[in-house]
Amino acid sequence: MLHTITRFEFFNFKLPDFQNFKFIEKISHKIILFSLFLLAFCSWRCKSFAQDSSHIRVSLLTCTPGDELYSTFGHSALRITDSSSVSDIVFNYGTFNFDDPGFYIKFIRGKLLYYVSTADFNSFKEEYQSTNRGITEQVLNLNAVQKIELLHFVYNNAKEQNRYYQYDFFLDNCTTRLRDIIVQHKTNYTPLKPVMPPNTRFRQAIHEYLDKGGKYWSKLGIDLLLGAPTDAVMTTAQSEFLPDNLMKALDKSNQNHQLVKSSSSLYSFTPDTNKQSLFTPMIVFSILLICIVAVSFSSNKKAIIFLNGFDGLLFFLTGALGVLFVFMWTGTDHSMVKNNFNLIWAWPTNILVAFFLNSKRGWLKKYLILFITGLIIALLSWFFLPQQMNNALLPVVLLLLYRSFRRYQSF
Repeated sequence: MLHTITRFEFFNFKLPDFQNFKFIEKISHKIILFSLFLLAFCSWRCKSFAQDSSHIRVSLLTCTPGDELYSTFGHSALRITDSSSVSDIVFNYGTFNFDDPGFYIKFIRGKLLYYVSTADFNSFKEEYQSTNRGITEQVLNLNAVQKIELLHFVYNNAKEQNRYYQYDFFLDNCTTRLRDIIVQHKTNYTPLKPVMPPNTRFRQAIHEYLDKGGKYWSKLGIDLLLGAPTDAVMTTAQSEFLPDNLMKALDKSNQNHQLVKSSSSLYSFTPDTNKQSLFTPMIVFSILLICIVAVSFSSNKKAIIFLNGFDGLLFFLTGALGVLFVFMWTGTDHSMVKNNFNLIWAWPTNILVAFFLNSKRGWLKKYLILFITGLIIALLSWFFLPQQMNNALLPVVLLLLYRSFRRYQSF
């Protein structure tokens, strides 16, 4: 006989106890643990996808110094390789055009615009190999999103309407531009660490390259034009205007490969050990000083005529230098040529006085007294000025002082 379940019995049907729900709790724990594991796995896969799914590789290229003055301090460029489109492009932020109308005037006044250019990597490499300049590549540790954003940025930056910028050798050049791009597109990294000794100055940093390359005449020219701002102490970021410094900073700050995946030499150059020359500015100017002093003791008529012409040329050239210093200080946009203390010995007024040296005018005698006093002050304060002076100029200042004194004696 079948038992019919009444409505009352149905609604009072009891489920098994399951030992106070322990069974359900065990199942719930397993479900939660499995869900957490699945979430972690998905997160890891998403991260791996973000890092490795891109076909793009971004790397910093650092090139060793060259023989030309503009290449003395090396070069930086950005290489972007895309295996999906089979492209290998180098972005160069240090390009200028010699055919630009008014090129030299714009260059001197600091108004020449530099621009971003692109080149095939093989062509870029061949060019640097042909001039015996080494290339080091640092592959940057960027995920797929960062690579794509950086790629879009540089391609947009290379467009005609965006490619030009106001170049500044110390503060905004081909290396600092790349540093800023890397920092902008790389998040959560350890800040770059200093690679130069504390309290290093801009002038000391460039002297290191010029001395190493035996470019003493270039060093003299640079020291003549660059004023007191070049003797400011660099910050860590400012020191990265030099390509080698940025490369070293990326390596030094590369904790757990945060910034650089790998580093390799693409071309090892052969150092030129025959760059030293005996005819340095110090030796040439010292010989000139000795020769002129020796000739000054001669009473020969030809010697006197020679000295008259030499004094006029000496005053004219130093006066022309003074005019150049004033023009660079007041008439250009170069930030590092201001406050040039070379004006304490290269007086702009000498360019006019040069035409009256053989006269016996009263004002000329007073001028010579004033100029001699200024030269003595310059020599006494030479090593204490806010600007580091080039010691090769000491024989020149001594020569000016000696010939000015002899001129004063002739009155």
